[in-house]
Parts: sequence; C-alpha cells; structure tokens
Amino acid sequence: MPDPITEQNRRSWNAVVPAHTSHRADEAAFLRHGGSTLFPEEMALLGEIRGCRLLHLLCNTGADSLSLAAQGAIVTGVDLSDAAIAYARELSAASGIPATFVQADIYEYLATAVADGLHFDRIYAGYGVICWLRDLNSFAAGIARMLAPGGRFALMEFHPASNMFSADWRLAYNYPQGGEQLTLPGVGDYVGTAEGGLSPSGFLPGVRDFANPEPCILYRWGIGEVVTALAQAGLRLCELHEYTYTNGERPFERMVQGEGRRWHAPPDVPAIPLMYGLAVEKDRDNE
Repeated sequence: MPDPITEQNRRSWNAVVPAHTSHRADEAAFLRHGGSTLFPEEMALLGEIRGCRLLHLLCNTGADSLSLAAQGAIVTGVDLSDAAIAYARELSAASGIPATFVQADIYEYLATAVADGLHFDRIYAGYGVICWLRDLNSFAAGIARMLAPGGRFALMEFHPASNMFSADWRLAYNYPQGGEQLTLPGVGDYVGTAEGGLSPSGFLPGVRDFANPEPCILYRWGIGEVVTALAQAGLRLCELHEYTYTNGERPFERMVQGEGRRWHAPPDVPAIPLMYGLAVEKDRDNE
C-alpha cells in the first residue's frame, strides 16, 4: 500500500505542474538550441559529468535533467509526480535530448535500483528536495549503495535557517529538525512568483492566482542531520558551502534580483544563509 502522505504529495505536485509550465516559453526550443536551466553552483559541485551515468533525484519536469544530458551525461531522472514525468518525457522528445524518466516514490526507486544492481557515477538532487524526505537515513543509504566507487552525490538546497523566517523577514519559526511534519495548503506557484528567475527560456504570465486544491506535507530537517546521515552511510564529505542568495526562486518579499537569476535580501535585511550546497563521495575501494 502506498504511503498516504506520499500519495497526497503526489496529488499536490500533479495539480501544480500545469501552473509551473505555463510560465515557461518554449523550453524545448531553448534546450534544443543550447540553453541550460542549471546554475554554476551545482555544476561546480558535480564536477566533470561528460560520459558519466547520472541519476537526478526528484527531477520535477525534467529541464535540469536535460540540461545535464546536453553536457554529455547519460541521465536518468526520477520524480514522484506522474504529471511532471509525462512533461519531462515530452520535453526530451521535443528538444531532441535523450534521457530516461521514471515515475516513482524515491524510496521505492532506490530499493528497486539497488536490488537490480544499478550504479551511477554522479547522483544529483537540488532545490527543495530534503523537505520531501520522510527518512534521511534510508535516503542516504540508498545513495551510498548506488554510487559507483569514486562516485559523487551533489545536493543544492535551500538553507534550513531561512525556514525560520516569514515571507516578510520576521523571525517566526523554530529551526527545522527531527523530520517534524509541516502541512501546507499545497505546492505553490513559485515559478510564477519568481517572475523569470525559474524561466530562463522566457517568462510568460501563464496561470494567475493559482490555488492548489491538494494540500501537501513536508518534513523539516537541519543541515547537521543531512550531513550526518550521509556520513553514517559511509560517504566522505568533500564540500559544504552556504550562500546568502537564492538561485531562481524568490521565497521572500522585497528581494533584489542580481545577475544570473539570483535573488538577494533587501538592503535593510542582514545577510542570512539562504542556500547550501554539498558534495560527498564514495571511496574508490568501497565496493
């Protein structure tokens, strides 16, 4: 029987996919002509990917996966939302960039892939991933088993310290920890709110005033818990960076847009960490 929270989250994501995609002008043409939706931070964490077998977890509608594939990686993207995966497959066909897309609960996929003996040279997850994980230790263990010796897992994520603040920059919430559940009205139209930050192919007004009819349930984890889970799975921490800006998404009011689709805090707000990125590796002698 499917996990009821996971199934509810799948419905919430399915409901928002049309709103998100409505704000992006001809992504297929953008990708086909060499455009990329990726940011320098995740590419630096991943390192060289040409010729690598690369697994993109929680890949959403696939543009990032296809941007990785266009750089020479052999990409498999996995996401819970069947609407997102359907769009990703259509985008792959329309752009002419090959990739494999799988609709699955992440834990079911990891268990099946491990049982099938699949291995990847790179595994990537980014921007709003950790909050959907109900079990950090199982997630980290699955990654460790699927990485080839010498392989690398890279994560780009919104900083949990930023989750302590309300949209108007008031300190309002406890620091995330312990996987505490948080129920929200539903996955929001953050692509529309970003006003182009998440639409490098060109921003369209698209769906307006979207209200998700399906609520969602998130899990609140701190950075220490993420790093510890990966370390206890036998992976070696190579890099851990914190950033006082966000890439693409605009989670707070009055943010100032900078170069490269980045958003910064307004001048009257002290700089706080808004994102972090890490890379861990599997030792070459660890079969």
